[in-house]
Amino acid sequence: MIVGVIGSGTMGSGIAQVAATSGCKVKVFDTKQEALDRSKQALEKILSRLIEKGRIDQVEKTRIQGNISYVDALKDLKDADLTIEAILENLDIKKKVFSELETYVSENTIIASNTSSLSIASIASSLQKPERCIGIHFFNPAPLMKLVEVIPAVQTSTQVTDKVVSIIKDWKKIVALAKDTPGFIVNRVARPFYGESLRIYEEGLADVATIDWSLKTLGGFRMGPFELMDFIGNDINYTVTETVFEAFYYDPRYKPSFTQKRLSEAGYLGRKSGKGYYEYGENAIKQSPKEDKVLAQYIFDRVLVMLINEAADALFWNIASAEDIDIAMTKGVNYPKGLLTWADEKGIDWCVNMLDNLYNEYHEDRYRCSPILRKMVRENRTFFNKKLVADN
Repeated sequence: MIVGVIGSGTMGSGIAQVAATSGCKVKVFDTKQEALDRSKQALEKILSRLIEKGRIDQVEKTRIQGNISYVDALKDLKDADLTIEAILENLDIKKKVFSELETYVSENTIIASNTSSLSIASIASSLQKPERCIGIHFFNPAPLMKLVEVIPAVQTSTQVTDKVVSIIKDWKKIVALAKDTPGFIVNRVARPFYGESLRIYEEGLADVATIDWSLKTLGGFRMGPFELMDFIGNDINYTVTETVFEAFYYDPRYKPSFTQKRLSEAGYLGRKSGKGYYEYGENAIKQSPKEDKVLAQYIFDRVLVMLINEAADALFWNIASAEDIDIAMTKGVNYPKGLLTWADEKGIDWCVNMLDNLYNEYHEDRYRCSPILRKMVRENRTFFNKKLVADN
């Protein structure tokens, strides 16, 4: 199988490594030769490191490298069976690339986008054969992260969807099938992890160190929301939030934070700029959390219930199955457990009561309880009993 990867940045290079490791012949395309050179050098370093760690040997390294070639003309992807685009998150640019690509490849070539939030239907509309287009969303770093969201557009044929799912599974990845809606599963469901934490901070209830400590200590999250935003980059995280907010017709559940906007405007982007919610220089003073157990419990419960509500609403609107929603959050962003599983453990009635208390306090639509949670309380059901909620 021949795989074309459009874009030789971190994500494109990672996808190429995954496909090549699985035995595919891969062609990495970029318009800039220096970008292709960097991609080739980065792969050399990664594979050499894997040898040092005893994960692969020299023969395997040579095999993987031999499966990848680097091209600077889009027409060189003409013999690809599958192409995956991993370029700038700009709809117009993606459409232009797809439209040109279609003039070179065969009519059976699958044309996919690695977009994290843009409409697959809109991207597919640039093609003469939109039924061949699909979303294949890897997570960074692609070789390490197990999850891949597969997103068929309304135009995508069932045969293409089935074939892509089979290919991704052959690449030893876990597939979560998602509806073509803003943010798909992970980038939609994860919004409250950042948004509600920022809200708690802006209300002055706790500082960033205390909020991070609460969620790591009580929730078992590997990183707190402010640590994670600094790791991702406040500019990137803010842009995704803003994109989802606009795409959902300004639903207040996804409202961005002025705090994050101002940090982005100031250039306080996090680790990559040396300063964000925390400072990262040599002389940076480490912030200490306020280890108040009552406050920590309130912070954790409030953020958790908002995450659960978002996951429940994704199920209510048939974005994905309950199993895929939980798999997506544990394998895509390393949550300690699935949010719907967490809801079952905490109790669906606890979720509804917590959300209603927040709504009664703030009278804001961001705290509206998903209808599916109320229905489950009435019918005394949980997400993962044998009679799984499927009828909305």
